[in-house]
Amino acid sequence: QVQLVESGGGLVQPGGSLRLSCAASGFTFSVYAMSWYRQAPGKERELVAAITSLGRTNYADSVKGRFTISRDNAKNTVYLQMNSLKPEDTAVYYCSADRGSRRYWGQGTQVTVSS
Repeated sequence: QVQLVESGGGLVQPGGSLRLSCAASGFTFSVYAMSWYRQAPGKERELVAAITSLGRTNYADSVKGRFTISRDNAKNTVYLQMNSLKPEDTAVYYCSADRGSRRYWGQGTQVTVSS
């Protein structure tokens, strides 16, 4: 049974930091590309950051220089370090795993950036 369980969301002030985690199980984590997406109210889900099975990363322009994606294959976990958070980063953040035609999603974790 495939599971992706996100954690680490919450309420943070502008300029603050959060670290999201996504614990994976039920599939061979190391061979999957892992991504973080987000969806704000009334908006479409968008890609935030991705990391390939080989560790190559890419980021949305809106988060470059502020967010860092990483993975620990020994722990079957992918992380999203978010610094210098802005109110426009407020969204539900989803973890995703994909390989070819297979894609799995987590249930999401809420991130709210507000003073």
